[in-house]
Amino acid sequence: MDHIVTVQDAVTGFEPWREPTDAELDAIEAEMPAITADVEWLEAVIITLDRTPTELDTRRIRRARRRALDARRELANRTAESFAGGAA
Repeated sequence: MDHIVTVQDAVTGFEPWREPTDAELDAIEAEMPAITADVEWLEAVIITLDRTPTELDTRRIRRARRRALDARRELANRTAESFAGGAA
C-alpha cells in the first residue's frame, strides 16, 4: 500500500535549487507596474460588488482601468522594443 506522504512529497516537494533566477526576477520587476495597476483596478471593482456603484465609484473604476491599460501598453512597447533590436 502506498502512503499519501510519498505522493505529497512528489507534488509539494521543493528543492532549494528551484529558486527564481535573476532573469525571472527581472521579468517580474519589469511587470510590476502593470501588476499593481491590475490590482488597483480589481480593488475598485470589488468595492462595488455589494452595493450600487455611485458616480464616484464609476469614475474610480474608469481611472483604474485606464491606468491598467496604460501600464499594459507600456509593458508591451518595452517588450517589443527589446525584440526589435535583434532582427537583422
